[in-house]
Order: sequence, then structure tokens, then C-alpha cells
Amino acid sequence: MILASRLKWPSRSEFALPPRPVQRRGEPGVNRMYGTSWPVQPGAATPGGMRIAHLSVRYGARTVLDNLSLDIGAGEQLAVLGKSGCGKTTLLRFIAGFVKADGLAGTLTVSGRDLTHMPPHKRNMGLLFQSYALFPHLTVSENVAFGLRARRMSSGEITRRVTDALKLVQMGDSGGHLPAQLSGGMQQRVALARALVIEPDVLLLDEPLSALDANLRASVRSEFKALHERLPKLTVIYVTHDRDDALVLADRVLLMRDGRIAQLGTPQQLYDTPADGFVARYLGAANLLPPHVVFPSGDPRHGVCDKVACVRPERLTIRPHGRGRLHGTVTSVEWHGAALSLAVMLDAARGEPVLVTLQRGRDPAPDRGMRVSLDCEADDAVLVTP
Repeated sequence: MILASRLKWPSRSEFALPPRPVQRRGEPGVNRMYGTSWPVQPGAATPGGMRIAHLSVRYGARTVLDNLSLDIGAGEQLAVLGKSGCGKTTLLRFIAGFVKADGLAGTLTVSGRDLTHMPPHKRNMGLLFQSYALFPHLTVSENVAFGLRARRMSSGEITRRVTDALKLVQMGDSGGHLPAQLSGGMQQRVALARALVIEPDVLLLDEPLSALDANLRASVRSEFKALHERLPKLTVIYVTHDRDDALVLADRVLLMRDGRIAQLGTPQQLYDTPADGFVARYLGAANLLPPHVVFPSGDPRHGVCDKVACVRPERLTIRPHGRGRLHGTVTSVEWHGAALSLAVMLDAARGEPVLVTLQRGRDPAPDRGMRVSLDCEADDAVLVTP
């Protein structure tokens, strides 16, 4: 992996790509990632799982990561989620080999190889920056070829890899353009092609969608999902603070808090069975209520005092007043297109309003100030620590 910002910018003459040579029938080697006929480097590492053991990072008295251990399967797509300052970017930088700290402890193993003390350019990892870091004076093809040139590969192999990588990200006709001639989404595809063209064992993504507007973000998110389906052997670690990105893209989500793992599991596990109130609210809107309000008498959870009941807004059913178990007053109504978000102050729990998501239908929605009743199934609530 090459950190572009630390290298001297090359001249355009260094990147004059030769015409694509003709592939001869019977040439050995099939590219293990794209399924195309690129020659495979002799002795190239087989993609495998990653293990981080007892990782701690301290800068003076400040602890950024605290005894973190993690196993990531080969071909897995892991989203690292958390607030600013929780340590997620430091974790990514450690994997890439860019963390230099006095209080650094722990080991990193990828495909059975100990990479703990190996320099970044020998780790065979692709990194997609938040800012893309494209060379403005080089064409798309020359930008994608940068890492291959640094590895001193042959001109013919560089041409084949660049062509196939651009096709993979649907930029096959844009090789001669400069970055300034491309949209933000297209620039991101170029940066992704540059990260993939070296055939990395692990692809590291540092909030690659944060600079995109909402509509483009959703489109590129779908492209990332489709790309991973085309490259099932590629291990991807995706750092983000956006829960929607994590829920859509990841096989598993690692939610961090203050340098530690708050919870690790599938997106469904974190959303449906959060470990505590922090996880519940980070993954989406959550109502945290006293158990005796949610669970009927006779339910063993009714009298629990050291936990709260977590109920998602879409699990609550709103009914005419008197026809449900919980009663309250609508304090606000927000329209979100296909759905309405209501806040209801319950008579039995007047601390803060309960949020209810109501899909739009033909019946009129409750108005602010209206008395209503709410219901939910006991199985739709889960006990969590506050």
C-alpha cells in the first residue's frame, strides 16, 4: 500500500502506459480477485483471515485503544462504527501500519503472517482515503497505475490490471480523463480502482462516503455492496460514523466506545438485541422505558429494576384512545415522506416522549394534542442496561 501524500508526485512522463498487449492462449495464472487472465505473482499471499490480539494504543496519558482483540474472517466485510474520538480511525491506521506511539502494544496477523512490525508498503493492503488523494495532474489510468509502478511491475501487466480494474468500477471509458473532469462519485471509483488494482489481501476504507451528498451516497453504497458480491474473497474493513452505511454494507458491525468494543455482531443483532442503552440509541431511535410499563404483570421481566426495556419505534402500534394498554398524548408529528414520526408522552412514564414510527396509509394520522393508546408485543422489547 502506498500513502500518496507522503510521496513525491511523479511526472506524467513516468506514467506513459503502453498499448494493451494481446493475451496469448495458455498463458499461466488467473487473477485470484477479479477472475480475469492476469498473471499471478509467484508466491503471492492467499487472502485469509485477520487477527488483532490485545491491541492498546496510548499517547502519553491518553488511551486511544484499550486491550482490543478481534478476529475477522476471510472475505468478511466489517464495519467499524462509533463517534468521533472512539478510536476507530486509529484501529484502521494500526492495521495499515501508520500508528507510531510510545504506548503501542498488541499483534496483527493476516493470512497467518505476522504484520505487527512490517512497514505499510509490504502489507499488501489497499486503502481508500476519505479525500481520495488523487494526483490532479495524472489521468485516471495513471492514477490507478501508481501503486503498480511503485512495485516495478512490467508495463504489460500494469496495462492489463489498470484496464480490468477500471472496468470493475465501471470507469472503463474514462482512463484518459483528469480527476478535475470527473464528478465526486467518479473520483471515488478511481480511488477504489487504485486500491483494488494491487490485489490487496485486505481493503481498508476510511469513511469514503462522507464527502458525498445524500442521493449520491445511497447510490455509491449500493455499488459497494455489488462490488463485494463480485469480489467475495476480499476482506473489507469499513470505518464510518454513519449507521446506515454500516447496517447496509456490513456482514458484521464493530461498535466502539472510548477505545473499547461496545458490541460486535451482525447488523441485525446490534439493532434487535443491543447490549446496552448506548448501543441501542447509536443504531437507531430507541425507546428506553421502565420494564413495568412495557411488560404486563405476570411477566418475569415486569419487576426488573436494574435494566430498562428497549422498544424500537416501528414496533409500537398506535390505536384510538382506550383500545391499547399504554395511554398518552401526541406531542409532535413529523412527516418523512413514506412514514410519520410521532412523539407520545405516556401517562405512565412522563420522563420523555415515546417515539412511534407510523407508515402512511389512507387513514388520517393523529394530530398534535390528540389522546391515543399504544401497544407492543412483549417479544418486541428487550431488556438492556441503561
